[in-house]
Amino acid sequence: MNKTREVLRKRKIRHYRLRNKVQGTAAKPRLCVTRTLNQIYAQVIDDEKGHTLVSVSTLMPDIKKTLKSGGNIAAAKVVGKKLAEEAVKKNIKFVAFDRGGFPYHGRIKALADSAREGGLKF
Repeated sequence: MNKTREVLRKRKIRHYRLRNKVQGTAAKPRLCVTRTLNQIYAQVIDDEKGHTLVSVSTLMPDIKKTLKSGGNIAAAKVVGKKLAEEAVKKNIKFVAFDRGGFPYHGRIKALADSAREGGLKF
C-alpha cells in the first residue's frame, strides 16, 4: 500500500474514533479543524441541525492578502483569531474541539490557542 494512503487511512480512523466522543449541539457546537499542506480550514458546526454556523479559512480574501503562506503556524493563528471573532459576534462562547484526527501540535495547537485568546472556551 502507498505510504500516503496509509497515513490518510490512519488519520481517518483517528478522526472517526474522535467523532464518536465529540458532538456539537446548539449550546456547544463543534469546532472542526482541517489542514492541508498549503491551507488550514476551521468551522463551527451544529451537528443536531447539520448546519455550519461559522467558517473561516486561509482562502478567504481578507486573510489571504495578509499572509505570505497559508500553510504555516502564523496563518493558523490568524484563522483562529478570525474564527473566534466571528463566533463571538454570533453569541457562540463554548465549543467542543474536533482536531480532525491530526496530532495536537503545530498548526492545530496554534489555531486552538488563538481561538481561546479570541474568547472561545473549550
